[in-house]
Amino acid sequence: MKVFMIGGTGLLGCEAAIQLIKRGHTVKSVALPPLPQGAPIPEEMELIMANINEKTDDEVLEMLEGCDAFIFAAGVDERVEFKAPVYDSYYKFNIAPLERIFPLCKKAGVKRAVVLGSYFSFLAKEYPNRPEFVTENQYIKSRLDQEKVCEEACDENFSVKVLELPYIFGTQPGRKPVWVILIEQIKMMDKLPCTLYPAGGTAMLTCRQVGEVIAGAAEREKPGYEAFPIGMYNLTWKQFLKIVYAARGMGENRKILSIPPVFMKMGMGKIVKDYQARGIDSGINPLVLPYIMDINLFIDPKYARELTATEDDIKAAITDSIKVSQASYDGKVELLEMKGE
Repeated sequence: MKVFMIGGTGLLGCEAAIQLIKRGHTVKSVALPPLPQGAPIPEEMELIMANINEKTDDEVLEMLEGCDAFIFAAGVDERVEFKAPVYDSYYKFNIAPLERIFPLCKKAGVKRAVVLGSYFSFLAKEYPNRPEFVTENQYIKSRLDQEKVCEEACDENFSVKVLELPYIFGTQPGRKPVWVILIEQIKMMDKLPCTLYPAGGTAMLTCRQVGEVIAGAAEREKPGYEAFPIGMYNLTWKQFLKIVYAARGMGENRKILSIPPVFMKMGMGKIVKDYQARGIDSGINPLVLPYIMDINLFIDPKYARELTATEDDIKAAITDSIKVSQASYDGKVELLEMKGE
């Protein structure tokens, strides 16, 4: 199988390329420069360093020539800050590229596509009685709209698989982990006798497992549209933070006190004012986030396993991610920021 990917040098795209090449497939990718120093980019991957949005349709068709599958391993998530209206930025990075490239894929004879989405879409579908999760959160709305574009693109000759990905752990040499944000969030409580945090939890998996799932989805020959909620491990925030504090060198016995959403909401006023002062339009409403984080947003690992994910050491992956994030926060290393393609 010959695969064309957008974002093959990113944390997840690189892992997907590694897994696909191990399975005997050929991978071509377009990605934004620069390359992170020391990143394990497979030598076998044909790499085009460019912004695909600046390429003409004819140039993209040439890239797609002879390919069997397309993978969209780019875009942005809710942690990237944008000016208002934030939906426009999500559309630009996560939806518009698909609206453009799906017809080109069909014209080039590509048979299937894999799109990296978000488990916040899974959240919205699991809690239809909580419409504010969508109406008050433009990021979640945009991910649902992205899935709609994927579903509408399918026909008898073209299928699309969306991977609704949760929190992912693991590092890529030279690239800044997204978990620096968590360090910034909890460090203010370091001098307190305990950490105050929501009572819920989350699904998660390692970046290697994401690569396996992407490869499995690209190999999947079942026709039509499918959206898979992906997760291999389910931890409460309390369980997760115990690992985080140990990775920060503070031991495994840090006291974590679960607080009701209303108490967390009271503390979000400062963040709201900061966003307003800087003109930031948050994709996840800080006043709704406490109620999301109060949920055990867990996922059955059967979907990831169906797409060929194998077991991994999630505790080691979390520890590695947090250690690199702490070093970045402390200014001990210079790393490339995560970015949209």
